[in-house]
Amino acid sequence: MENKTAADLVAEAKKNVENLSPDQVEKEMSQGATIIDIRESEELKESGKIAGSVHAPRGMLEFLADDTTPYHKPEFDKNKRIILHCAGGGRSAMAANTLKQMGYQNVAHLDGGLKAWKEAGKPLEQ
Repeated sequence: MENKTAADLVAEAKKNVENLSPDQVEKEMSQGATIIDIRESEELKESGKIAGSVHAPRGMLEFLADDTTPYHKPEFDKNKRIILHCAGGGRSAMAANTLKQMGYQNVAHLDGGLKAWKEAGKPLEQ
């Protein structure tokens, strides 16, 4: 078995998941999609967040998304549209791929992450 780099894993994940632009994410938000911010808590404090997003750190994702664990967050609903984001799009691509493996069919991620969101001039809250 070959060893893979983090970049290899991100590239594979992006092939398996829906990669959305900031405009697409903003449109889906207006239609009721759940936006989940998987950055670490320190990152939220440093750079703000997308208004209405739900915080679920990447390290806890599988436990927060699994309704059989005591950590489950109700925002993780397999019947709803879920869009993940991180700072640059790598972690969220891998996380979206993981959710697909867990049975989430209607999941995507913000390609380019919060960086792309900011560059597109989209609003943030502190």
